[in-house]
Amino acid sequence: MTGTPVKQRLVDAALDLYDERGYEQTTADDIADRAGVGRTTLFRHYRSKEDVIFPDHDRLIAAVRERLATSSADTAILAVTEAVRLVLLSYVEEGDRARRRYAITSRVAALRDREIASVARYQRLFREFIAGWMGPAPADALRAELMAAAVVSAHNHVLRRWLRREAADPAAELDAAMARVVQLFAGETGGGSMVLVLRDTRDPEQVATAVRQALKR
Repeated sequence: MTGTPVKQRLVDAALDLYDERGYEQTTADDIADRAGVGRTTLFRHYRSKEDVIFPDHDRLIAAVRERLATSSADTAILAVTEAVRLVLLSYVEEGDRARRRYAITSRVAALRDREIASVARYQRLFREFIAGWMGPAPADALRAELMAAAVVSAHNHVLRRWLRREAADPAAELDAAMARVVQLFAGETGGGSMVLVLRDTRDPEQVATAVRQALKR
């Protein structure tokens, strides 16, 4: 592990120990020992043994909030879509660590509850942003709540597919899923057809083909 950043060493140690011994049987001291650091070092980076394997949600929430804050009424939907993509790509960049975490949280109720609480933070942030964009009327508040839930559900659906190795191109799948969310709420966002142009590494003709196919639906 020489040369590996301390935080990554702690994550890998925790994942290994949770697999080998089980979550309940693993202590913070066990994780620190396996990573080759002291207990104080672990708690300098993480508040608890649960925190070790989870993404830095505080950092991600701040990045999402920052992206949303740069938008205007005309670019609000694009901002939401790009903010959701930002979260997805952070998991994809983790690669195997994200998949190992998914396997562990799927079988440990305490960790699964922690993940659900984290999801609620993102949904609340999107709801507040969408509500501010739509307006203060009670009907608008309900639409904001529903749209925020749809946004988070679209992200989680694609993320789970990628974690189970069912999505070869999760970013493209998320774009398609978000287009469906926009379609569902077209009446609340001005009606008509809407095309979201996001950063894309594909050949321009491939992008144009995808747009044409989406408009036919």
